[in-house]
Amino acid sequence: MELELIRTYYPNGTNGEFLFNGTRVCSSIELAWKNNQHRISCIPEGRYELRKRHIAERSWHLILANVPGRELILIHAANDANKELQGCIAPVSILTAEGKGLESRIALKKINAIVFPELDQMKQVFLTIKS
Repeated sequence: MELELIRTYYPNGTNGEFLFNGTRVCSSIELAWKNNQHRISCIPEGRYELRKRHIAERSWHLILANVPGRELILIHAANDANKELQGCIAPVSILTAEGKGLESRIALKKINAIVFPELDQMKQVFLTIKS
């Protein structure tokens, strides 16, 4: 299964749109592109395998595998990239500014509802990030 994240880069953050089968699922926010610097930049464009991971503080969540020069890149709820993200991707329902949005938990549920059933059936799921 394939998801796409189509990005638009801005000085203060990166905004995007998650697509599944060419249909918009929700928007996204990330940090601005700063040459893939750890904790202060969004990750490079590319194709990444999504995996499920469980830890007590986040319960079940999605992690991107094999991100060049990075680790622990998650898809999780956040409404302000510069205050709440360290390289991860946050789905949001509404974009409000560069790297900012609203109703992230609602958007995250939409992504998880698409991806988790596939992963539970041991199918591979990929996210392609591009501009």
